[in-house]
Amino acid sequence: MNTAELLIRCLENEGVKYIFGLPGEENLHVLESLENSSIQFITTRHEQGAAFMADVYGRLTGCAGVCLSTLGPGATNLMTGVADANLDRAPLVAITGQVGTDRMHIESHQYLDLVAMFAPVTKWNAQIVRPSNTSEIVRRAFKIAQTENPGAVHIDLPENIAAMLVEGKPLTTGAIEKTYASFHSIEKAAIAIAEAKNPLILVGNGAIRDRASEMVTKFATQLNIPVANTFMGKGVIPYTHPLALWAVGLQQRDYISCGFDQADLVIAIGYDLIEYSPKKWNPNADIPIVHISVTPAQIDSSYIPIAEVVGNISDALQEILNRVDRAGKPEPYALELRAEIRADYAQYAGDDGFPIKPQKLIYDLRQVMGPDDIVISDVGAHKMWMARHYHCHRPNTCIISNGFAAMGIAIPGAIAAKLVHPQHKVVAVTGDGGFMMNCQELETALRIGTAFVTIIFNDGGYGLIEWKQENHFGHSSFIKFGNPDFVKFAESMGLKGYRIESCADLIPTLKEALAQDVPAVIDCPIDYRENLRFTQRAGDLTCKI
Repeated sequence: MNTAELLIRCLENEGVKYIFGLPGEENLHVLESLENSSIQFITTRHEQGAAFMADVYGRLTGCAGVCLSTLGPGATNLMTGVADANLDRAPLVAITGQVGTDRMHIESHQYLDLVAMFAPVTKWNAQIVRPSNTSEIVRRAFKIAQTENPGAVHIDLPENIAAMLVEGKPLTTGAIEKTYASFHSIEKAAIAIAEAKNPLILVGNGAIRDRASEMVTKFATQLNIPVANTFMGKGVIPYTHPLALWAVGLQQRDYISCGFDQADLVIAIGYDLIEYSPKKWNPNADIPIVHISVTPAQIDSSYIPIAEVVGNISDALQEILNRVDRAGKPEPYALELRAEIRADYAQYAGDDGFPIKPQKLIYDLRQVMGPDDIVISDVGAHKMWMARHYHCHRPNTCIISNGFAAMGIAIPGAIAAKLVHPQHKVVAVTGDGGFMMNCQELETALRIGTAFVTIIFNDGGYGLIEWKQENHFGHSSFIKFGNPDFVKFAESMGLKGYRIESCADLIPTLKEALAQDVPAVIDCPIDYRENLRFTQRAGDLTCKI
């Protein structure tokens, strides 16, 4: 057995089902070892696509997604998706090929110090330089990747080490034990919550990772406390719940901003500062905060908790619930906002303008998708609208690149989502800019049989940057481009292609596209004049006191 074979046995031992990547000269031994493995190697068209697939796989499953590249340009192509996983707390293991150790001391073809390069975008990384250390390195990599806060790790395997003979076996994997909060911290939190008149819950992705959705809903319901979620906390509480105030996280003020203005306590549950800076909702650092999470609070001058409850979230919420009596408390001010928020959302239900307004497109998309169906949002102007207007019944049914905000994630992410949940409808929502960054992975989707729909918000430019330029300077520049015929493009790849010609086309076209057994692409002209209109309304927003 050589080192590459031992590596693959270790990956099998960790429960790896898929490796996403590209073949190369320096990972030949790893690829050969996969020939007789239970792991399915999915050949992608670009290493960035492979990393995004591993990223979304990790986010949906809680198990590290694995991606593979060769050295040099293959490894540098991988880095964007690796960084995205790391900042969005998705467990991922990246494996790179490397030149032999006998060539590292000289300037060598395609050689880069990948351990040094990946260090800023991973939780941990290492190079295998002794075959006998392989099992330890792999076990450590997966443990670090999957432990809170999860993230990306990197293993570098030189080609001569991969070919060396070795004796060894995978190490035993062990379940990560739950940790429980101290009773002292629970008592402090309970007192603060009991005394608050206008409390507000801010829930983040950590509550999803800790599978605390049911308990958060019970906690909020019994204590009658309204809930806002970050972009990555969508679905922790069903959006139809009477206490749900939907998403917070836009750079501009929105209705929910009024709730934070009047809050006398924010209960942050599974919230990570990178999801939405506390300086946006607590700029004067004068709102008391109760922090409830698996990990301690991060340091920020606008986020200094008066109580820090660190441990299993569901257990902590139940213990606090056992100690809090809010009978007789006035209705929290934030509940008055729900009617305004819902009215703003519903006003586009009957809009028949064309090109289609982003709010209308997203409203109709929500009507077609079921509670467990999944959307993957790319990054661009449409992401802002998806974050604000696409609401979820369940956790992990709207995946948004948030911490790193990397364009190009939607199509690779949809492939991963369909692999994880083949029985669910999956839609990739992207702008025309993001679509052209990784559209080549639609061939991967067709080849491996993952049928999903891609909706293109087509405005012929980088709409989000135009929005920012218009806000800052009153004009835009360098943001327009041309596009191919997206319908012909799809058909040339053996996919189904559709173009929306009127607002009435959208729902029937979407339903037809979702019924196909091959990937489908819907080209939808979008009216991004709504961007500046939203900015104007946000600037005029006044809060009722």
